[in-house]
Amino acid sequence: MSQPLSLLQKFQSLRLPWRRHFLVGKDLSGNTYWEFHDRGNPNPDRWRRILRPNPALKLHHSEVKIPPAWHQWLRHTRPDPPTIEEQQADVIRQERLKILAAEADRRWEAKAKYIEDGVGGEQRKPALEGSGMWVEKKEEEQQKVPKQVKREEVWEGMKKQAEQGEEGEILVGGKKKVDPWRQKRAGPGEEWQPQGWTPGAAKKP
Repeated sequence: MSQPLSLLQKFQSLRLPWRRHFLVGKDLSGNTYWEFHDRGNPNPDRWRRILRPNPALKLHHSEVKIPPAWHQWLRHTRPDPPTIEEQQADVIRQERLKILAAEADRRWEAKAKYIEDGVGGEQRKPALEGSGMWVEKKEEEQQKVPKQVKREEVWEGMKKQAEQGEEGEILVGGKKKVDPWRQKRAGPGEEWQPQGWTPGAAKKP
C-alpha cells in the first residue's frame, strides 16, 4: 500500500464528530469495511456495518468473497474487526489444511490400490484359512444325513410283511424293525378278524 493511501485510510478511520461513516478495516483483497449511524434506527447505540468492494477488482456484489472473520463482524457476532496479521494467519491455516487433505486422499488411494492388488489379502489368507475350513467342515458334518435305504429293499419288506400277516413290523435289509407309524391298539376288539363261513350238515326230518 502506498503511503498516501495509507494516510487517507487512517484519516477515514478517525471518528470525528461531523463524520457519519468511519473506516474500520479491510481484507486482503482490498475490500473495505465501514461503520455508521442510521438516523432511523430505534437503537442509537447499534452501528450499521457495510462492505465496499475494491473498485479495482471490478466484481459484481455476488462475486465478492468475504472472509469468515469479516463475515462474523458484519453480522455483529464478532465485536472487534480482524487485523491484517490475523487474516494472513487464517490464509496460511487454510492452505495447510488443503495440503493435509490432499495427503490424506493420496494415502487412501494408495491403500485402495494395495488391497485391489491382492497383497493385503494374501497376507491375511493364512489366518483366515484355518477358521474358514473348520466352519466349512462343521457345516458339512451337520448337513450329513443317513444313507437312504434302497427302494427295492423297502418293497421286499412290505411284501414279506403282507405275506406273514404281521402288523407293525417292516423288513429292512432282511431284519425286522418296528413301524414307527403304527398306532397302539386301544382294545382286544381291534384284533378280531372275520373267519370264513363253513356250511353245516343239513338236519334230516
